[in-house]
Amino acid sequence: MVATKAAKPAAGAGKKDRTNKQLTTGVYRYSKNVMDRKKAVWKFVKKTTAKAVKPKKAVTVEKTIGGDKNGGKRVVLLKKTPNYYPTADAIRKNYIKSKKQHNVYTRPTLTPGTICIVLAGRHAGRRVVLLKVLKSGLALVTGPFALNACPLRRVHQNFLIATSTKIDISTVEVPEKINDDYFKRKREKRAKKEEGEIFAKKAEKYAPSEERKADQKALDTKILAVLKKHPEGKLLKIYLKSMFGLKTSQFPHRMKF
Repeated sequence: MVATKAAKPAAGAGKKDRTNKQLTTGVYRYSKNVMDRKKAVWKFVKKTTAKAVKPKKAVTVEKTIGGDKNGGKRVVLLKKTPNYYPTADAIRKNYIKSKKQHNVYTRPTLTPGTICIVLAGRHAGRRVVLLKVLKSGLALVTGPFALNACPLRRVHQNFLIATSTKIDISTVEVPEKINDDYFKRKREKRAKKEEGEIFAKKAEKYAPSEERKADQKALDTKILAVLKKHPEGKLLKIYLKSMFGLKTSQFPHRMKF
């Protein structure tokens, strides 16, 4: 009879499986104790690494001194203390922590005159005209109000889609007063309640000031004049009036705006 060679064991056969398989969410095949036995954690529980002993830095040094009555040696400090101390405490300058204006990154597509789509807020879905980017990084946009009821507003760059449609607003001058401070609401300080007052006062609803209305009207007039001169002015007005929305099987990341 011809001797047959014994079959070689498969690669990895005989090795212990020390992995813990997850059966379902949060449920594993083996418990913590079983896994500790498999990994032989008990071998390393009581072992501690030896602490490295750091040599102490010398504070004093022994020096030889001449003279019969001086003892011959004396211990001297390496770091000598000052001979004189200030008579009064030094005045420490307290640095006031204040917010500094940093250079804000502006997307290259957000240029003045670009028609953008607002993605958040009460005017979400509206198409607006970008006037400029303020120092805070917020974009100043307007509807115009006469077309889609969107007033002068500050919108974060993350909530704007810049379209390829653009109008020339180089002739439209935005007043310098229309900045970040222009949009801050003036809140009156709450007076302390007196003994006679029982009911709380109703909160007053916000209403735009006459100055704000005048500025809105002036800017809208200039932008509408630009749209009138545009060869496709009528279509642009209809475009600005229409709302943006997605239908079934429409994906914004595949669209070219």
